[in-house]
Amino acid sequence: MSARVYLDWNATTPLRAEARLAMMAAMDVVGNPSSVHAEGRAAKALVERARGQVAAALGAEGADIVFVGSATEGAALVCSGRGLHCADVEHDAVTSWCAVDLSVDGSGRVVVPDPALSALQMANSETGILQDLPAGLAVSDLTQAFGKVPLAFNWLGCDAGLVSAHKLGGPKGVGAVALRQGIDIPSQIKGGGQEMGRRAGTENIIGIAGFGAAAEAAARDLANGVWDEIAQFRNILEKALSAQTKDTIFVGKEISRLPNTLCLIAPGWKGETQVMQMDLAGFAVSAGSACSSGKVRASRVLRSMGFDENAAASAIRISIGPGVTETMVLRFAEHWTGLYDKHRARRG
Repeated sequence: MSARVYLDWNATTPLRAEARLAMMAAMDVVGNPSSVHAEGRAAKALVERARGQVAAALGAEGADIVFVGSATEGAALVCSGRGLHCADVEHDAVTSWCAVDLSVDGSGRVVVPDPALSALQMANSETGILQDLPAGLAVSDLTQAFGKVPLAFNWLGCDAGLVSAHKLGGPKGVGAVALRQGIDIPSQIKGGGQEMGRRAGTENIIGIAGFGAAAEAAARDLANGVWDEIAQFRNILEKALSAQTKDTIFVGKEISRLPNTLCLIAPGWKGETQVMQMDLAGFAVSAGSACSSGKVRASRVLRSMGFDENAAASAIRISIGPGVTETMVLRFAEHWTGLYDKHRARRG
């Protein structure tokens, strides 16, 4: 029996070896980072080293890097109570705090009339579509783009950026907010003065150490062209699927996308059904964002782009990463097209 193939990297990534080693070492550090004795200083040093690693990988040297429990918590920190606007392509973590009234064109690009009062993601988790971020943006969700495409927070011109460790080979349960110097964001979690007074609570030094190591390794991969090779595999998969199907739609094919993401629509073949059938065949893919794919409903991201209910409910996302091979994606194509042919035959 063939080994399972994991093709859901936008949902979460395997833990990098570098992150695992850093976390294991951090487990032996006894002190509280807020303590002034030697043990506390050792713990504080771990946190500050990771802060520097994340800042360097994100191109955010000089910005404030605030560690939080997740990018979702980070969104609450920088979006709540600010009267921001966003589009329906954003993650639920952002739409929950904003007025969802920005328009989206058929290519998935968002129109932002007032950047200073808007949140706009850099890359969409479902479609991989990349946005052109306007200068002066209040908040940008950089979670999916970080580590996959070149970016520098300091060059983006936005006040705040959101990132998450488990999207680039770090542990789950830790994220960060990058804040442009001079931006005052009040804490949502009150207590001690940790994280420059913006996020109370003793730091998760094990998770933070893993995040720092993963960010550093991810930046190295990006610089070494790893994601260029991944883009080639994505394109090979897209070509193989398009050659064997008639009515399949490849979302965002004509515009800039993440190098690893392929969102396809097979009209009339429910995305959830495709996911379950491919799971039984040994492949892990998704029917949308990991935070919403368990809900049986059409993708609101695709609906906002103008796709009808049937098309939006018939989408799956394949997202790949380092370690995925050409052989693996071609195996996926073979199994998926076989199921597609059976679906077409049943429909007549």
